[in-house]
Amino acid sequence: MTILNAIDWNVSPIIFGLGPIQVRWYGVLFAVGLLVLGPWIEWKIWKREELPEPWYEKLWWTVLISTIIGARLGHCFFYAPMYYLAHPIEIFKIWEGGLASHGGTVGIIIGIWIYSAKVTHKSMLFTLDRLAVPVGLVAAMIRMGNLMNSEIFGEPTTLPWAFRFLRSPEYQALGTNLGVHPTAIYEALCYLLVFAICLWLYWKRDAARKRPGLIVGTFLLGIFLARLIIESVKLVQEPWELKMVRAIGINQGQLLSIPFIVIGAWLVIRALKQKPTYVEPLAYDLKRKGYSPEEIETVRKKAHALHAPQKQQQLTDAQKAARNNYK
Repeated sequence: MTILNAIDWNVSPIIFGLGPIQVRWYGVLFAVGLLVLGPWIEWKIWKREELPEPWYEKLWWTVLISTIIGARLGHCFFYAPMYYLAHPIEIFKIWEGGLASHGGTVGIIIGIWIYSAKVTHKSMLFTLDRLAVPVGLVAAMIRMGNLMNSEIFGEPTTLPWAFRFLRSPEYQALGTNLGVHPTAIYEALCYLLVFAICLWLYWKRDAARKRPGLIVGTFLLGIFLARLIIESVKLVQEPWELKMVRAIGINQGQLLSIPFIVIGAWLVIRALKQKPTYVEPLAYDLKRKGYSPEEIETVRKKAHALHAPQKQQQLTDAQKAARNNYK
């Protein structure tokens, strides 16, 4: 029995054009994810915890700048370093395409390290746990932009959901009538699942406050484990990766994913092994449950009074001595 690959993908990547200006699906989806939905979810988190508004504004710019710089430099130096070192001006031609998610992740981590030192003066995990919540959604939208561009797909397959990317020169060069794995869809679905889990951990389990590192660890583990698996059926981005696959069995994208998987697994195990941190009820949560302002104040005072002795007992001998000397 022959399985027909009947999904012909012939969608234009351009939504509309005005003279030389073209509005493309990729740019719109990228912008909606990074500039609208991601910041909106992050703002909800900020309001829930009553965090300082200036922190949010500086975080937004930090993430925007570090994502673009990191993703661009990641593409240039992870996949074609010799070319870009020989033609450095080409690095700035971001409009011609070429962004790497691994580089974007590294860029964000460096940006948050600076942000934590200069703005919040808190642990990086404080910000990363909250920042990781919407990133899966943003990444899924970017992958759907790749689908609209008829790019980032896999090897030929007889699976019934295979795609023929009729507008893609890369697909045409394969010289096959079969469809290929729509790996952009695979990744988008995985990223949406990771987004849902991170959202649940934050809103339902209050993990950002109770178990530092759990959300960002789950994000890293989920996103890059998906990349590691899906890359096995994806066409390599650069010809030299074929030699790499023959030599060590994995391509560049898989190799770059391994450190993030290890870090993510370590953060998850570390967070789950530690005793959950006690946190007082948030006014935002109590209000959503129907509590009046007076009831909210009463509940929070009782919680504070009940657990204040516990907090005091958790002080080390050195901390107690320092506190007594201060008095």
